[in-house]
Amino acid sequence: MNKAGLKIIIVGAGKIARTVVAQLVEEGHDLTVVDIDSAVVDEFTQEYDCMGVVGNGATYATLKEAGIASADLFIAVTQSDELNLLCCTIAKQFSDAATIARVRNPEYNREVGYLRNKLGLAMIINPELEASREIARILFLPTALEINSFAHGHAEMIKIRLPEGNMLEGKSIAFLGQKVTNEVLICAVERDGNLVIPHGDFVLMAGDIISFAATRKSCLSFLKQIGFTTKGVKDTMIVGGGIASYYLADQLIRSGISVRIIERDKAKCEFMSEALPKATLINGDATDRKLLLEAGLHNAQSFVPLTGIDEENIILALFAKDVSNAKLVTKITRITFTEVVDQLDLGSIVYPKFITSELILKYVRAKMGAKNSSSNIESLYHMFNSRAEALEFTVNSGSPVIGVPLKDLKLKKDVLIGFICHDDAIIIPSGNDMIQDGDSVMVVTTHHGFASIEDILS
Repeated sequence: MNKAGLKIIIVGAGKIARTVVAQLVEEGHDLTVVDIDSAVVDEFTQEYDCMGVVGNGATYATLKEAGIASADLFIAVTQSDELNLLCCTIAKQFSDAATIARVRNPEYNREVGYLRNKLGLAMIINPELEASREIARILFLPTALEINSFAHGHAEMIKIRLPEGNMLEGKSIAFLGQKVTNEVLICAVERDGNLVIPHGDFVLMAGDIISFAATRKSCLSFLKQIGFTTKGVKDTMIVGGGIASYYLADQLIRSGISVRIIERDKAKCEFMSEALPKATLINGDATDRKLLLEAGLHNAQSFVPLTGIDEENIILALFAKDVSNAKLVTKITRITFTEVVDQLDLGSIVYPKFITSELILKYVRAKMGAKNSSSNIESLYHMFNSRAEALEFTVNSGSPVIGVPLKDLKLKKDVLIGFICHDDAIIIPSGNDMIQDGDSVMVVTTHHGFASIEDILS
């Protein structure tokens, strides 16, 4: 990143901090990590190009040592919601830094707008809520491996695996546009571990994992055309009675989906039973094969292991695949061996730490891009284990991309314009289409660090 980075302080050196620090350092920002555990702080400073301060992030002395007076951004992601809010409140007293707090508790989540306004927070992030929203989107369209939303819900990017014998096998991207539909655009293809941003002559093969963009209606129509089912699930079995399970069950029940939750802790079972009276609670150990079968796993339409132990989630998903036809969604919190995990057939995999880091990165890039008022970054998603990014920009007057036919824009290599949103209408662009003032534009690229629309130009 050739632009001057932001000065950022992160309090709480856990899983989320590790993911965020790795990406922010790579993009050229000046990072300081604060934690009470000296060994963890040493680990961060040795592994990443960042500063470390050992101490309580809710005290002025610690924040002063971390350089709060000159910080641009302050992020509190400790395990305690209350401590995160307190850290941000104190940071605001001694700096003009924008503040971001991780807040997970459902009680606080109901007052998120009030908290953000009263405490002057730039953002409140809730990894469990965001993960549950992603899981719910997948269960509403279980054919998909992943679904990301753009343009305030007017467009989506959907990831699928192309099965043997599919009508697109052996066909080029150009054939798709000419003979099947020109209302969707294939933005990225993964084959044998290699990622490609495809051109018209690229030929699709069975086993390819493809991401395509379109309106929701066009996505569903396209999936039906190529032989995929588009019905949502009617029931789901969730393992684990934690915060993510609560958020997910609540969303599914509101959408008319029947929910069974298995939880070994009796107190958690009782809490969930009171909080979610329409859910069926089963108090027991889900690693007991007999219990799962008695609970009806073999007939379940979907199965979501949300325990706090990744290995347990993986084993449960593999067992469910063996004994049922359920749509699988597997939560991975900690494991870093993504290449190994991807080789297991775990259905859709959700990584809460990556969802959280995307929200923070979007904010940081927006702050960087604000220095150039010709565009604002609206959405950011990592694709295919962070090897590509999908970004959405709102383009303002003065941008050099306005009024130029796309075929005449000198784009960097491995940059694809996925769609243009003009007056809430989604346009899958041809070379003659032009970006206009106020349009939003979705871009897919293997480059990292784009903060404004001009970054797509060579």
